[in-house]
Amino acid sequence: MHSEYRYERKFHIASLGISEVENIINIHPAMFSEVFYEREVYNIYYDTSTFENYYSNLDGNTKRTKVRIRWYDTMLGEVLTPILELKIKEGLLGTKKSYPLEKFMLKPNMDIGTIENIFCRSGIPPEIQEMVKGLSPTLVNTYVRKYFLSADNRYRITIDRQQQYFHSGHLAGFLSSGTTDNTSIILELKYDQSSDNDANRISAYFPFRMTKNSKYVSGIENLYWHQNS
Repeated sequence: MHSEYRYERKFHIASLGISEVENIINIHPAMFSEVFYEREVYNIYYDTSTFENYYSNLDGNTKRTKVRIRWYDTMLGEVLTPILELKIKEGLLGTKKSYPLEKFMLKPNMDIGTIENIFCRSGIPPEIQEMVKGLSPTLVNTYVRKYFLSADNRYRITIDRQQQYFHSGHLAGFLSSGTTDNTSIILELKYDQSSDNDANRISAYFPFRMTKNSKYVSGIENLYWHQNS
């Protein structure tokens, strides 16, 4: 298991294109530069039958948890490095606990229960397996992510776009149905607890309003509530 503690500040941008957002990042006094490589992110989110995690986020509860499986770049085929992640949020401080899973093959019409069987074979602690047993997959989402790092290596920025949401009953939803948001961009500023004192100065240069935007909440509302209203 790997644990990561960090603060996050989110900005939901609907009025600018990706090139305009990148221009703002490039002229920031903290001298952000692009790192790593642009890639597609895939998530399967889990929740209770009454959507407790969704409503906890919507109600702004001080402490809330999200459970998901995450992997990168592969829509279909062999997923080499899937990860079970627990994101525990307390205010702006987030704790992410990550558990590597065995690789699996992602195929059309693949039942999502096939992935759940991997938990037992991946050395996930029994208490985590028991917790996940009480949850069900509720949403699959994917988006394109770019990464930036400040010159002093203290602050990271990710920008996400081309968000897509799918029902999670079967993974063939990647190919057949879902809803797409091609207009919104989500910018996240991430940093360690030790860098919190300067975070206001860093975020003040962004001409965007900070939001508590959640991709999970947006996905549930777009895929379930809006389509059924």
